[in-house]
Amino acid sequence: MRADDVDATPRVMHLGLVEYEPTWRAMQKFTDDRGPSTPDEIWLVEHPPVFTLGLNASREHVLSPGDIPVVQIDRGGQVTYHGPGQLVVYPLIDLRRHTMGVRQLVVALENAVIAYARELGVTASGSRQAPGVYVGAAKLASIGLRIRRGASYHGLALNVSLDLRPFERINVCGYRGLAVTQLADLCGVSEVRAAALGLTPHLLRELGFLPRDGAAAHSAINTDLQAVSSL
Repeated sequence: MRADDVDATPRVMHLGLVEYEPTWRAMQKFTDDRGPSTPDEIWLVEHPPVFTLGLNASREHVLSPGDIPVVQIDRGGQVTYHGPGQLVVYPLIDLRRHTMGVRQLVVALENAVIAYARELGVTASGSRQAPGVYVGAAKLASIGLRIRRGASYHGLALNVSLDLRPFERINVCGYRGLAVTQLADLCGVSEVRAAALGLTPHLLRELGFLPRDGAAAHSAINTDLQAVSSL
């Protein structure tokens, strides 16, 4: 699954609370600048309040944004909300090098959240009709990706412990009346950092960077947006 001459271990970067648009632009630049031997990276972040619309999303699903900015971006999908207390995962993966298709990547991200939720005693599931992870009929995590030059960016948003009221201002992911939920209400996990540390081994296993027994180590690098923006 991996090229022998490329470091198979992704850089896992905990970036903390960062503005949405500069992070998006940094992902684009990383993707455009990367070469065949560029190691993959996984960015773990939180964002200040923002609604994001997919490339072909309809603004009719933004019901009442109020003072929360709305940004139209280049991922798939409709509208979602990001805010403090939500863990956002950006897998910057060379899919051609890993012979991984888009559907495989979506399923891997879903399965990582499902496995982490199971570890916490929460039964969650994916959906082929509306990508993401659900607990019952409520959405726990959303997924929206962009593939450019054979590599992925954008990614996964997992609700940990945030103000859920802004979701009432939109048709979540384009579905009227879709409920949302979060780990804090399901199992008591309320710190994004703890969720990031708990989810990471599952991400690495589902993406194929760790064996199923979890024996291999990964590199976790703490940095800030300034370092990312300079890539």
